[in-house]
Amino acid sequence: MEIIFVSQFLLMIQLLIASAYASNFQLNFRSSNTHVIINTNQRSLTVERDGRIVQNILLDLDILSANEYEETLQGFVLRNRQREQIEFLVNVDRPDLALFTVARRSRYRSTELSDCVKLKGSNWFGGPEQKNQHWPIQKLQLQNYSYLSKQVDNCAVAERYWLNSLGSFIFVDDETPLFVDQNSREPGCLCLEAKKHLPYDTREETFSFVYQIGVGKDAKEAHLAAVETVLGKPGGHPAEEMVKYPIWSTWARYKRNINESVVLKHADDIAQNGWTNSQFEIDDFWETCYGSLTMNPTKFPDMKQTVSDVKSKGLPRVTLWVHPFINKDCEPFYSEAKENGYLVTDHNGNSDHWWWNSEMNQSASIDFTNPDAAEWFTRRLLNIQELYGIDSFKFDAGETDWITSDAILNGPRSQHPTVYTNDFLRTVAKFGNLIEVRSAHRTQDLAVFVRMLDKDTEWHGTNGLPTLITTLLQMNMVGYPLVLPDMIGGNGYDPGVADGNNPPSKELFIRWLQANVFMPSIQFSYVPFDFDEETVTISKEMTNLHMKYTPLIMERFRAAVSGGYPVNPPIWWVSPEDTVAQVIDDQYLLGDDVISAPVVVENARARDIYLPKGKWIDGNFATVYEGPIWLRDYEVPLSMLPYFVRNTLYEKMQ
Repeated sequence: MEIIFVSQFLLMIQLLIASAYASNFQLNFRSSNTHVIINTNQRSLTVERDGRIVQNILLDLDILSANEYEETLQGFVLRNRQREQIEFLVNVDRPDLALFTVARRSRYRSTELSDCVKLKGSNWFGGPEQKNQHWPIQKLQLQNYSYLSKQVDNCAVAERYWLNSLGSFIFVDDETPLFVDQNSREPGCLCLEAKKHLPYDTREETFSFVYQIGVGKDAKEAHLAAVETVLGKPGGHPAEEMVKYPIWSTWARYKRNINESVVLKHADDIAQNGWTNSQFEIDDFWETCYGSLTMNPTKFPDMKQTVSDVKSKGLPRVTLWVHPFINKDCEPFYSEAKENGYLVTDHNGNSDHWWWNSEMNQSASIDFTNPDAAEWFTRRLLNIQELYGIDSFKFDAGETDWITSDAILNGPRSQHPTVYTNDFLRTVAKFGNLIEVRSAHRTQDLAVFVRMLDKDTEWHGTNGLPTLITTLLQMNMVGYPLVLPDMIGGNGYDPGVADGNNPPSKELFIRWLQANVFMPSIQFSYVPFDFDEETVTISKEMTNLHMKYTPLIMERFRAAVSGGYPVNPPIWWVSPEDTVAQVIDDQYLLGDDVISAPVVVENARARDIYLPKGKWIDGNFATVYEGPIWLRDYEVPLSMLPYFVRNTLYEKMQ
């Protein structure tokens, strides 16, 4: 059986059906350039725009049993003898965008479904945040991968969205219990698998498998259409002070070994070296016990005075690290939460779990899907702000693997456990425009910084410096343009040593900072003055360059709010059909007008740089280039960040 959508502008052709088993059906819609061909015998769904195939999907075996066809107001339905149906629904039908839905609803939980998107023939973008962050993403390998926000593999941002370079995207709805198999069962394919397995809710009798396919003129227009129709855009943006001036955290430099004297010494060092007006972040471990949200009087005997002293040094914004856990030995807070039903429990009433600051089964997670629990958490944070003059918070965790398996949560069961991440983020986002979070799920509308999950202090691509750029691109291209890069130089973890400190080399620190300059914010923990005067001088130059371009970052923030534009898109954004630009993974854009090409290879003092179409002016030497062009063996001494500015902006910046 073959069904063909032939889209012709303002042309309606009557549908002819010879019988329920007819081999061809032809439907006509208003859009003039998109064809959708479904061949039931070959299990194929092919999408064409202007005569070019832009999407090719191998459908599940269930389509082979389809023997009945029904036209509906939005499209049509195929049914089999068991009355199971596959819906093909047209959502948007206009010249610039075709958007339609493939839906299987009310399938029994014993069923497993899989539609495989063919990746060959185009470059792919989006997908999950990962430690080994490929860009483009078609080489990523995943097997039976539960697709939701989780700490494993750094998969804190796992939006169900994939975009290809031909101008077509796939978006899987929240109600689908989604697993992904990429380049495993079907090499060269992204298989979207729907099945009622943990970590999703397994107790409902049925589930749905629903996804949408969008087609635009090119990848840029398709992505903007996806933001408009399925992803959403920010409702606001972080404060300019959090962009313009650095954030200084205690974490990487001191780990958990902080107290009043450490904090004040850290603040003194920052101020005395000339970085005032910054945001100062007191990280782990300031509580009496994890989850008390009560100041440790031994470490901080007078936190109100400590905060005041930090601010008096010229660091006017002080924030605290906060997490959503309570350790079982943290009394009376654990018992209060348990007795009031504020903890996430499984179907046996068990709330025992773990996180990185507890032993196995020695902690619990606050249930943010319970409004009373969320209010209890919020009220205690407001009390901290009032008592100590804390301006805002760094919110950690929020991923679904930090709660008990088979959890009982509020909200639609079809969205368990992903609703936990969403409700946690919506709770903490109320604390304003100085906060940061690190997880995300369907929260593109929130006006908060989403931080990259912890980067390692390494040069190589598996969660080291190169992934600072690829993660930036991934987050922007799944609808999160308000990206807070992780700390300069990484987190300095010393494997196998609790609270160990493995700081970056001077070269890694400088190159990391340079890579960060045209990103939305600069976050230090390791400090320039731990190295030498040259490092301090270079660091001042880089933070001043970031400050110079802060107005452009803020302009792009406003464009993200008004039109859903990425702040730091890949360089193909300004030339979507440029196949060379599509595979560049060590450069990025600020808006449409600045290309950053940092060095991310150890001991390199030269690199190749690609400039896409347009007139670009070298930010260091004022040399004018007409793209597309390769600059081979461009010399890059340790003190230099290569960047290029579109000629129209360059003139304004002088």
